[in-house]
Amino acid sequence: QVQLVESGGGLVQAGGSLRLSCAASGRTFSTYTMGWFRQAPGKERMFVAGINWSGGSTWYADSVKGRFTISRDNAKNLVYLQMRSLNSEDTAVYYCAADRQASVGVTTAFLYDYWGQGTQVTVSS
Repeated sequence: QVQLVESGGGLVQAGGSLRLSCAASGRTFSTYTMGWFRQAPGKERMFVAGINWSGGSTWYADSVKGRFTISRDNAKNLVYLQMRSLNSEDTAVYYCAADRQASVGVTTAFLYDYWGQGTQVTVSS
């Protein structure tokens, strides 16, 4: 079992940056694929970024490619999402998720096994 806790959300002006963190409990964290998803009001949860167990493979939604960077520190049980050039369309609750199967390239929410409670990101224009 893995527990995930996100932090780092907040209010930022358009064009600004934020870094989200996801702290994971459990000794098996380093074996899992990790992902970030987001959900805007009235919309379904959407994939943002993913990273494999070693950090050697990363993949992104087209809407954030070139602006967001996912990374992980297995020694600290942390996953990060660095967000730059934010715009109003990035406003959402951001969720961290873990995939026990350690799949690469996974973008579908139901394939992730564990979820955090989410952190709100609001971009003002």
